[in-house]
Amino acid sequence: MIDLLDGVRWRLARTDAGTVLDPVDLPADLDWIDAEVPGTVASALGASLPAVNPDDHDWWFVADVSAADHGRVRVTFDGIATRAQIWIDGSHRRTVTSMFVPEIIDLTECGPTVRIAVHVESLAMQLKSRRPRGRWRSSLIAAQGLRHERTTMLGRAPVYGPLPIAVGPWRPVSMTPIPDVRRLESTTAVSGTDGIVVLRAELGSPAVARILIDDNAFELGTVEHIDSTLTLPDVELWWPHTHGRPRTYRVALEIDGTVHHTGVVGFRTVELDRSDGGAQLVVNGEDVFCRGGTWTPLDPVRLWSSEADLRAALEQLHSAGLNMVRVVGTLVYEQPEFWSLCAELGIMVWQDLMFGTVDPPTDETFTASVARELDAFADTVSANPALMVVSGGSETQQQPTMLGLSAADQRMEMLDSVVPDFLADRLPDVAYVTSSPSSVHGELHTHVGDGIAHYFGVGGYLRPLSDIRTAGVRFAAECLAFAVPPERASVERFFGSSAVAGHHPEWKAAVPRDRGSSWDFEDVRDHYVRSIFGVDPHLVRRDDAELYLDYGRAATVEAFTEAFGHWRRASSGCAGALVLTLRDTVPGAGWGMVDTAGVPKAPFYALARASAPMALLLSDNGLDGYSVELVNDGPACTGTMRVVLHAAGGSHEFEQPVKVDTNSSVALTVDSIVGTFTDVNHAYRFGRRTYSAVTAAFLDSSGVELTRTTVLVGPQARQNTVGLSAEVTETQTNKWELTIRSEWAAQYVCVDIDNFQVSDSWFHLAPNEPRTVTLVGDGAPRGHIRALNSVERATVAPKVVHGNS
Repeated sequence: MIDLLDGVRWRLARTDAGTVLDPVDLPADLDWIDAEVPGTVASALGASLPAVNPDDHDWWFVADVSAADHGRVRVTFDGIATRAQIWIDGSHRRTVTSMFVPEIIDLTECGPTVRIAVHVESLAMQLKSRRPRGRWRSSLIAAQGLRHERTTMLGRAPVYGPLPIAVGPWRPVSMTPIPDVRRLESTTAVSGTDGIVVLRAELGSPAVARILIDDNAFELGTVEHIDSTLTLPDVELWWPHTHGRPRTYRVALEIDGTVHHTGVVGFRTVELDRSDGGAQLVVNGEDVFCRGGTWTPLDPVRLWSSEADLRAALEQLHSAGLNMVRVVGTLVYEQPEFWSLCAELGIMVWQDLMFGTVDPPTDETFTASVARELDAFADTVSANPALMVVSGGSETQQQPTMLGLSAADQRMEMLDSVVPDFLADRLPDVAYVTSSPSSVHGELHTHVGDGIAHYFGVGGYLRPLSDIRTAGVRFAAECLAFAVPPERASVERFFGSSAVAGHHPEWKAAVPRDRGSSWDFEDVRDHYVRSIFGVDPHLVRRDDAELYLDYGRAATVEAFTEAFGHWRRASSGCAGALVLTLRDTVPGAGWGMVDTAGVPKAPFYALARASAPMALLLSDNGLDGYSVELVNDGPACTGTMRVVLHAAGGSHEFEQPVKVDTNSSVALTVDSIVGTFTDVNHAYRFGRRTYSAVTAAFLDSSGVELTRTTVLVGPQARQNTVGLSAEVTETQTNKWELTIRSEWAAQYVCVDIDNFQVSDSWFHLAPNEPRTVTLVGDGAPRGHIRALNSVERATVAPKVVHGNS
């Protein structure tokens, strides 16, 4: 369909708040700059932004578009932040009160040129008006009047970093011929082996119509309104990619011979089993362990990303074995391309509604605005199989709980009735929870062992790593927040060198900090460096800033390995965990597993190893030695469990046949595989430590290794060398294999290769046991391999050794 606004120049100007209300009164001497739409004031101003608070001013976005010979057209504003007036050819057409509600304006006639003017009003001025207070104060934001505004907290909540406030047309603006299909709603269901599609549509006028679903055609005859229930026999179900194939079906409407593609649908069943105080997601009758993290916009300034960038980010998560993202209620709803890609890639989505820590008003105007918001969201995601859970917001119930309000005073009509009633009608095939977190057995939404938790025992609350095993987390919708340093090359690219770490204002600006707290999440990371490795991070930083960052990276890897190594076990009672967050919003040591350039940080690799569809989990169980659990999301598999014990005099290998069922696990102990007591973890301390490392591997019936993991026994002293070496071989164009060896146990081996994607890093290496990782990138790889317990590094030279020579 032709979009007359495609490529049109948008201009932006600023006026003092409330001084110009009609575009005809705009002063002739205004300073106009070019602006990109979709985009924001901040994305247009760029480097000049720090001198301006967008909320303090009015802003005018203006475009002139040629509309000659196009007759009746539709102008669609998919989202404007936050309060605005829309003018078209000098006439006022619409008042905008929510950034989450699209506005559609049909023009029955227009001249050869149409001028569109969007007047975005100062939200700061709006917040000065007196309105009813909430029953509690939000600790996340300073301006409590934001409870009345349907807008994002990005830029307004300091915890997300030094981001600008979102103001302007952050979603696309289009001008198209008025379409044949005016409105479309669809839902899907599963009945036995059949797929059910319910499709409703409004047409502009009576027309011959039929519905196309893949290769199936359903004739409707001449209709103006469509309300059809269709049955597809023997459908293939959609699965999260860790458990099966994410099958989708293409849907289109053919109107008088013209085909209108409406997107894809999928068929799956969803249940959130909250019996016994848990929160187990059941997809197509199978329990699914959910792992992933909270999603942040790839461009938190413009709030819009290309489909290519979204695909790259989501494919990165897919390749790491992550199967769920959570869109948090303090940010923004994602664009349609995000949802299509999640459906295609088999990534499940937990969607918070855009409420966070505030008390939602109950007046009719606010409720009506939210109803329109929910309707717009449903239009985007209806019948999309990736949507699993809808939540009433982020910490909407936790905030009043932590402030000591009684259960009765915490009740919110919006979460208790308005939202669930809407979902029952428009999105009946998704699970609903009132908030994240939320309890099952009462109103204490802070209890991490009851229902859905935000678990920061290990993290902000400085609990020991052992707390992971004792806390009894059933489902962590947020967890494990640390100020994670980017990798060495990213630190140098962002800041020039590691010398800024820990104290420079630019570095500190990116470190997350809860509003009003006397500490930040770098303090948290330093605490775990001290408790895990027994070193003083501040003294290390004075002597060696890069080593200081390496200790911090390793501490987060240790925490992630311990957490997901426990939570994914069948015996843990935990059904999922989502880290806070998947990606940084600003360059630096943010919460993200990935930095702002898309480069993985150290704990990303630990999370990927624990999240693989088939993974081995080694755990130190004290006097019972090491346990080893093989978890398998895929088909049943028969093979061999191999355990290698590494001692000073050499290694000792033991094997045991193993069969693991579909979507199941097998738990063993190292002693049972060895066949005798070993004290391999040196728990009994009968003399000196015998073993330095333990490796467990699972091989299929053909002898092919499917997964492995290595742990080091006891503390590792930093020494001059552990005998690291590396050999690189080109296997195909732009793809290399790097084989790493160590003469002694190597702790947290970092593969540091500039401008190359690395398949794994920050792992332990047993003595004389090679580990091969894949490198992808242009040219020949250059860099080094280093270990936390070794001063000496191994150089990766640009020598080309062809694999087929």
